[in-house]
Amino acid sequence: MTGQIHGETLHYNARMQTSRGGLGRLALVAIISLSIAAHAADQSAERPNVSQESASLPLADPISPAITQPENLAKPPHPFWDRTNLMLFSGVAIFRGLDYASTRNMQARGREEVLLPDDVVNNSAGFASLELAGTAASAGLSYWMHRAGHHKLERWVSIVHIGVTGFGIVRNYSLPTNRAGR
Repeated sequence: MTGQIHGETLHYNARMQTSRGGLGRLALVAIISLSIAAHAADQSAERPNVSQESASLPLADPISPAITQPENLAKPPHPFWDRTNLMLFSGVAIFRGLDYASTRNMQARGREEVLLPDDVVNNSAGFASLELAGTAASAGLSYWMHRAGHHKLERWVSIVHIGVTGFGIVRNYSLPTNRAGR
């Protein structure tokens, strides 16, 4: 959405006022996300261990010692919502929020978004929904990798997502202002 004022082409948010409380709000969201992640990790640590309960049950057939030795047993997979994944998903969500803010800042300085159509980027609710969908897709792909037994790839999905999004954030803020008269 562009308009003309006094012969100058303006984008819908070219005269947008920036608030000084934006960084404070972002810090508040980060603190809340990390506290929720820590609380959820504490809850997952309090779950009863099913293998200890089942060990006290009598067995019908004896099991050979080669299978029952602790060094021969496979390490059980971690729970999906463990502390590491919660921190990674919180990082993805925070970086997607920063991407939203950096793209809005870039547009306010007269730059164009080249990766997404203007209909999406110029619609605040649509763009925020896209960022949220990106976060959900990252968590969903990690869950798929977890269910398939690819636990290292499960972590790397979020790590790569944070890295690529961080690169985009730095790029958006490093672009020079492109307004007439500056």
